[in-house]
Amino acid sequence: MRQQLLALLTRGPAHGYELKQGLEQLLGSAYPQPNVGQVYVTLGRLEKSGLIKGEDVEQSGRPNKRTYELTDAGRDAVSAWFEETADEPRVRDEFFMKLALAPLSGLADPVTLINKQRRQHLNTMRTLSKLAATEDRGNKIAQLLIEGAMLHLQADLDWLERCQEELE
Repeated sequence: MRQQLLALLTRGPAHGYELKQGLEQLLGSAYPQPNVGQVYVTLGRLEKSGLIKGEDVEQSGRPNKRTYELTDAGRDAVSAWFEETADEPRVRDEFFMKLALAPLSGLADPVTLINKQRRQHLNTMRTLSKLAATEDRGNKIAQLLIEGAMLHLQADLDWLERCQEELE
């Protein structure tokens, strides 16, 4: 969440709740909603590390509000993040470990595990399809997120089919 908050702060100063809402509006309902407590904890850490600076703003009849803005170091950090590529091969896949270890343990049948995982993926795809139909069509970012998730699930379903062919 560190980099996402820094990226949102490139637009200008904001307080934690505004940043949370910004993520929610940008990514839509398919993306797990950020916990406001996690947002504030992360902002505190970013401030301690010198990537942002906070300022208390007085409000009449209400507690002070703390707004945050990027420092030069924060701007450099988010620029460096945008330059990095995302290389995340799923070699350490939790399901695959279960599949590989099931025959050794004698506690689970690999084909049963595959079928259970397949059902889970199909249920998730149905949920995402419903979200895609109800999500604001003007929110192209949310639509792309849903489409990407569905393509990953389809690839996982194809891979499960391959695993079952090899294990039967």
